[in-house]
Amino acid sequence: MNVIYIMWLRQLKKYFRSKSRIIGSLGQPLLFLLAFGFGFGAIFKKAGAGNYIQFLAPGIIIMSVLFTGIFSGIDLIWDRQFGFLKETMVAPVSRLQIMLGKTLGGATVAALQGVIVFVLTLIVGFRPHDLILLPVGAVVVFLVALLFTSLGIALASTMEDMQGFQLIMNFLVMPIFFLSGALFPLEGLPKVMDVIAALDPLSYGVDGLRFAFIGAQSVFGFGTDMLVLVVLTAVLLGLGSRLFERIQA
Repeated sequence: MNVIYIMWLRQLKKYFRSKSRIIGSLGQPLLFLLAFGFGFGAIFKKAGAGNYIQFLAPGIIIMSVLFTGIFSGIDLIWDRQFGFLKETMVAPVSRLQIMLGKTLGGATVAALQGVIVFVLTLIVGFRPHDLILLPVGAVVVFLVALLFTSLGIALASTMEDMQGFQLIMNFLVMPIFFLSGALFPLEGLPKVMDVIAALDPLSYGVDGLRFAFIGAQSVFGFGTDMLVLVVLTAVLLGLGSRLFERIQA
């Protein structure tokens, strides 16, 4: 348990020490909020769909969590290249504990990033539908953070090259984000898009957060959203632990 706490705390310290990283990671969510939120707001309203900022904000919050969580795998490759991981793994501690500590640390950082973006959305004009459901939204955000941090750690455990990891992540992250319904409603799509959205794990996070934050009717059902997120997170944690144990540091 001490190892898990130490690795978790190390991830948080790295995050708070890098103020440029915090500020830089806010650029993309802010750009999407301003460019899409105000750029397409009038069209969205004319279509009878209401305030686009209200619709868009949960998707942008989840986007920031996705990017921060999945790219936490870079820290693992960095530690592997510069020897810190080897020093940790030769210690008489369980590799599972090391992996869980790094995963929980990365997920906490991703969730904190989501909180910061949530504050940005409030400044832009977003207003939650019901404050009582904010803790429910926080649970959804943390599950998404844990899910994609686990995915990032699992993939990073199989790679040694940081540039290769970034290329693969970009290949995965952009389709996961754009096909999740973060930017557009999932209702009334062609059948092919319906199937793709249903296969996209991020869709359930976006759907669940919209239900919690703006009171929107859940496309998949909130219970289904939570079940899918919990099951996939458990599967990826298990897969990540197995792959991490095979690392030759």
